Amino acid sequence: MYTNLDRPLRPSKHFQYTWMAKWDVDIPTLRSLLKESYKIQKEGKTKLEVYFRHGGRSKKVILADLGDSLLVITGSEG
Repeated sequence: MYTNLDRPLRPSKHFQYTWMAKWDVDIPTLRSLLKESYKIQKEGKTKLEVYFRHGGRSKKVILADLGDSLLVITGSEG
């Protein structure tokens, strides 16, 4: 399982203005949610799907591994 989530998180503008605002989270809160995730799935060479629960609902975040940092591309909830 992929667990190296200690590198800097860089959210995209889309993720910041839509999902972070809707979920009312900041970068430290997002990092703690990612570390408490219940499923991390590697998709392709550089993308990760991270599933966690927040606010009573399951949420998914897609990350791109840039080597020195993690780019948060988008999120979804279900």
